[in-house]
Amino acid sequence: MDTTGSLDPHSTEQPRYEEHTAPVPTAPRTGSFRFWFATQRWEWSPEVYQMHGYVPGTIEPTTSVLLSHKHPDDREHLAETISRAIDLGEPFSSKHRFIDVHGIEHHVIVVADRISGGDGTLVGTAGFYVELTDTLTDAALTAIDTRLAATMQARAAIEQAKGILMLVYRISADQAFRVLVWRSQETNTKLRTLAEQLIAELPGTPDLPRRLVTDFDHLVLTLHDRITPAT
Repeated sequence: MDTTGSLDPHSTEQPRYEEHTAPVPTAPRTGSFRFWFATQRWEWSPEVYQMHGYVPGTIEPTTSVLLSHKHPDDREHLAETISRAIDLGEPFSSKHRFIDVHGIEHHVIVVADRISGGDGTLVGTAGFYVELTDTLTDAALTAIDTRLAATMQARAAIEQAKGILMLVYRISADQAFRVLVWRSQETNTKLRTLAEQLIAELPGTPDLPRRLVTDFDHLVLTLHDRITPAT
Protein backbone atom coordinates (compact mmCIF):
# COMPACT_ATOMS: atom_id res chain seq x y z
CA MET A 1 0.00 0.00 0.00
CA ASP A 2 1.24 3.52 -0.81
CA THR A 3 2.65 4.92 2.43
CA THR A 4 2.21 8.51 1.34
CA GLY A 5 -1.43 8.22 0.37
CA SER A 6 -3.24 10.53 -2.00
CA LEU A 7 -4.42 14.07 -1.47
CA ASP A 8 -7.09 13.81 -4.16
CA PRO A 9 -10.30 14.62 -2.26
CA HIS A 10 -12.45 13.46 -5.19
CA SER A 11 -10.97 9.97 -5.35
CA THR A 12 -13.59 7.23 -5.35
CA GLU A 13 -11.11 4.53 -4.42
CA GLN A 14 -12.15 2.80 -1.22
CA PRO A 15 -10.03 0.63 1.06
CA ARG A 16 -10.95 -3.03 1.24
CA TYR A 17 -12.78 -3.39 4.50
CA GLU A 18 -14.09 -6.94 4.47
CA GLU A 19 -10.84 -8.63 5.48
CA HIS A 20 -9.86 -6.19 8.18
CA THR A 21 -12.92 -5.14 10.11
CA ALA A 22 -14.89 -6.37 13.05
CA PRO A 23 -17.96 -4.89 14.77
CA VAL A 24 -17.11 -2.45 17.51
CA PRO A 25 -19.99 -2.25 19.99
CA THR A 26 -19.01 1.08 21.57
CA ALA A 27 -16.82 3.66 19.86
CA PRO A 28 -14.20 5.34 22.06
CA ARG A 29 -14.61 9.03 22.87
CA THR A 30 -11.03 10.06 22.08
CA GLY A 31 -7.99 8.70 20.31
CA SER A 32 -4.51 9.96 19.46
CA PHE A 33 -2.50 10.21 16.25
CA ARG A 34 0.83 11.37 14.84
CA PHE A 35 1.63 12.59 11.34
CA TRP A 36 5.22 12.96 10.13
CA PHE A 37 5.71 15.67 7.48
CA ALA A 38 8.75 14.31 5.63
CA THR A 39 7.43 10.79 5.06
CA GLN A 40 3.71 11.62 5.32
CA ARG A 41 3.39 8.67 7.67
CA TRP A 42 0.41 8.34 9.99
CA GLU A 43 0.31 6.62 13.35
CA TRP A 44 -3.07 5.84 14.94
CA SER A 45 -3.80 4.79 18.48
CA PRO A 46 -6.05 1.72 18.89
CA GLU A 47 -8.94 4.08 19.65
CA VAL A 48 -8.66 5.86 16.28
CA TYR A 49 -8.64 2.50 14.49
CA GLN A 50 -11.80 1.58 16.42
CA MET A 51 -13.47 4.90 15.66
CA HIS A 52 -13.11 4.08 11.96
CA GLY A 53 -14.31 0.50 12.49
CA TYR A 54 -11.01 -1.31 12.12
CA VAL A 55 -9.36 -3.86 14.34
CA PRO A 56 -6.25 -2.01 15.60
CA GLY A 57 -3.16 -2.68 13.51
CA THR A 58 -4.87 -4.56 10.68
CA ILE A 59 -4.47 -1.80 8.09
CA GLU A 60 -1.82 0.82 7.48
CA PRO A 61 -3.29 4.29 8.00
CA THR A 62 -2.48 6.52 5.02
CA THR A 63 -3.77 9.82 3.75
CA SER A 64 -5.82 8.01 1.08
CA VAL A 65 -7.47 5.80 3.71
CA LEU A 66 -8.11 8.84 5.88
CA LEU A 67 -9.75 10.82 3.07
CA SER A 68 -11.79 7.84 1.86
CA HIS A 69 -13.67 7.89 5.17
CA LYS A 70 -14.40 11.59 5.22
CA HIS A 71 -17.88 12.86 4.56
CA PRO A 72 -18.02 14.03 0.92
CA ASP A 73 -18.83 17.59 1.98
CA ASP A 74 -15.78 17.75 4.27
CA ARG A 75 -13.24 15.83 2.19
CA GLU A 76 -11.87 18.68 0.07
CA HIS A 77 -11.39 20.96 3.07
CA LEU A 78 -9.51 18.27 4.98
CA ALA A 79 -7.31 17.51 1.95
CA GLU A 80 -6.37 21.19 1.76
CA THR A 81 -5.62 21.23 5.50
CA ILE A 82 -3.28 18.25 5.18
CA SER A 83 -1.59 19.81 2.13
CA ARG A 84 -0.90 23.00 4.10
CA ALA A 85 0.58 20.94 6.91
CA ILE A 86 2.93 19.20 4.46
CA ASP A 87 3.86 22.34 2.50
CA LEU A 88 4.20 24.76 5.41
CA GLY A 89 5.16 22.36 8.21
CA GLU A 90 2.34 23.43 10.47
CA PRO A 91 0.05 21.48 12.81
CA PHE A 92 -3.60 21.34 11.95
CA SER A 93 -6.89 21.30 13.75
CA SER A 94 -10.21 20.72 12.11
CA LYS A 95 -13.83 19.84 12.70
CA HIS A 96 -15.21 17.31 10.26
CA ARG A 97 -17.35 14.23 9.75
CA PHE A 98 -16.23 10.78 8.75
CA ILE A 99 -18.03 7.55 7.93
CA ASP A 100 -16.78 4.38 9.61
CA VAL A 101 -16.76 1.00 7.89
CA HIS A 102 -20.21 0.23 9.31
CA GLY A 103 -21.70 3.32 7.66
CA ILE A 104 -22.02 5.29 10.92
CA GLU A 105 -21.35 9.02 10.71
CA HIS A 106 -19.05 10.55 13.33
CA HIS A 107 -18.67 14.24 14.15
CA VAL A 108 -15.18 14.90 15.51
CA ILE A 109 -12.79 17.69 16.25
CA VAL A 110 -9.08 17.11 15.69
CA VAL A 111 -6.92 19.02 18.18
CA ALA A 112 -3.22 18.94 17.29
CA ASP A 113 0.13 20.39 18.31
CA ARG A 114 3.65 20.50 16.87
CA ILE A 115 6.32 17.80 17.01
CA SER A 116 9.80 19.33 17.03
CA GLY A 117 13.05 17.60 16.11
CA GLY A 118 16.25 17.73 18.10
CA ASP A 119 17.28 20.97 16.38
CA GLY A 120 13.93 22.62 17.05
CA THR A 121 12.57 22.29 13.51
CA LEU A 122 9.01 21.13 13.05
CA VAL A 123 8.88 17.52 11.91
CA GLY A 124 5.26 16.57 12.42
CA THR A 125 2.01 17.05 14.27
CA ALA A 126 0.36 15.02 16.99
CA GLY A 127 -2.97 15.27 18.69
CA PHE A 128 -6.36 13.80 19.42
CA TYR A 129 -9.63 12.93 17.78
CA VAL A 130 -12.48 14.01 20.06
CA GLU A 131 -15.99 12.69 19.44
CA LEU A 132 -18.37 15.65 19.58
CA THR A 133 -21.55 13.67 20.08
CA ASP A 134 -22.48 11.29 22.86
CA THR A 135 -19.16 11.80 24.61
CA LEU A 136 -20.81 11.78 28.02
CA THR A 137 -24.02 10.34 29.39
CA ASP A 138 -26.82 12.74 30.29
CA ALA A 139 -26.41 11.73 33.94
CA ALA A 140 -22.73 12.64 33.89
CA LEU A 141 -23.42 16.00 32.28
CA THR A 142 -26.16 16.72 34.82
CA ALA A 143 -23.88 15.86 37.72
CA ILE A 144 -21.11 18.08 36.37
CA ASP A 145 -23.52 20.93 35.74
CA THR A 146 -24.84 20.64 39.30
CA ARG A 147 -21.35 20.92 40.72
CA LEU A 148 -20.60 23.90 38.51
CA ALA A 149 -23.65 25.70 39.84
CA ALA A 150 -21.98 25.86 43.26
CA THR A 151 -20.07 29.01 42.30
CA MET A 152 -21.05 31.63 39.77
CA GLN A 153 -17.40 32.64 39.38
CA ALA A 154 -16.48 29.19 38.16
CA ARG A 155 -19.38 29.21 35.73
CA ALA A 156 -18.34 32.60 34.35
CA ALA A 157 -14.81 31.41 33.59
CA ILE A 158 -16.09 28.24 31.96
CA GLU A 159 -18.61 30.17 29.86
CA GLN A 160 -15.81 32.43 28.61
CA ALA A 161 -13.63 29.42 27.76
CA LYS A 162 -16.56 27.81 25.96
CA GLY A 163 -16.98 30.96 23.90
CA ILE A 164 -13.33 30.89 22.89
CA LEU A 165 -13.55 27.25 21.80
CA MET A 166 -16.79 27.92 19.93
CA LEU A 167 -15.18 30.74 17.93
CA VAL A 168 -11.90 28.99 17.16
CA TYR A 169 -13.28 25.53 16.35
CA ARG A 170 -16.72 26.62 15.04
CA ILE A 171 -18.56 24.26 17.39
CA SER A 172 -21.68 24.55 19.53
CA ALA A 173 -21.78 25.53 23.20
CA ASP A 174 -22.52 21.95 24.23
CA GLN A 175 -19.65 20.61 22.11
CA ALA A 176 -17.26 23.21 23.57
CA PHE A 177 -18.26 22.16 27.07
CA ARG A 178 -17.61 18.53 26.19
CA VAL A 179 -14.12 19.41 24.95
CA LEU A 180 -13.35 21.13 28.25
CA VAL A 181 -14.71 18.18 30.23
CA TRP A 182 -12.59 15.80 28.14
CA ARG A 183 -9.40 17.72 28.90
CA SER A 184 -10.39 17.94 32.57
CA GLN A 185 -10.84 14.18 32.80
CA GLU A 186 -7.75 13.35 30.74
CA THR A 187 -5.46 15.58 32.81
CA ASN A 188 -7.17 15.23 36.20
CA THR A 189 -7.47 19.01 36.36
CA LYS A 190 -10.45 20.95 37.66
CA LEU A 191 -12.65 22.30 34.91
CA ARG A 192 -12.59 25.81 36.36
CA THR A 193 -8.78 25.76 36.56
CA LEU A 194 -8.44 24.75 32.91
CA ALA A 195 -10.90 27.45 31.83
CA GLU A 196 -9.10 30.17 33.80
CA GLN A 197 -5.73 29.08 32.39
CA LEU A 198 -7.07 29.25 28.82
CA ILE A 199 -8.36 32.76 29.42
CA ALA A 200 -5.09 33.83 31.05
CA GLU A 201 -2.95 32.57 28.16
CA LEU A 202 -5.18 33.86 25.35
CA PRO A 203 -3.49 37.31 25.17
CA GLY A 204 -0.19 35.58 24.43
CA THR A 205 -1.44 33.86 21.29
CA PRO A 206 -0.70 35.32 17.82
CA ASP A 207 -2.96 38.10 16.57
CA LEU A 208 -5.87 37.11 14.37
CA PRO A 209 -5.49 37.75 10.62
CA ARG A 210 -6.50 41.31 9.78
CA ARG A 211 -9.15 40.11 7.31
CA LEU A 212 -10.85 38.10 10.04
CA VAL A 213 -10.88 41.08 12.40
CA THR A 214 -12.30 43.30 9.65
CA ASP A 215 -15.05 40.81 8.87
CA PHE A 216 -15.88 40.52 12.55
CA ASP A 217 -16.01 44.32 12.89
CA HIS A 218 -18.55 44.41 10.09
CA LEU A 219 -20.56 41.64 11.74
CA VAL A 220 -20.75 43.49 15.07
CA LEU A 221 -21.67 46.82 13.47
CA THR A 222 -24.49 45.38 11.35
CA LEU A 223 -26.06 42.84 13.72
CA HIS A 224 -29.12 45.03 14.28
CA ASP A 225 -29.92 45.02 10.55
CA ARG A 226 -30.51 41.26 10.59
CA ILE A 227 -32.64 40.93 13.72
CA THR A 228 -36.20 39.88 12.98
CA PRO A 229 -38.71 41.97 14.94
CA ALA A 230 -40.70 40.01 17.53
CA THR A 231 -44.28 39.38 16.52
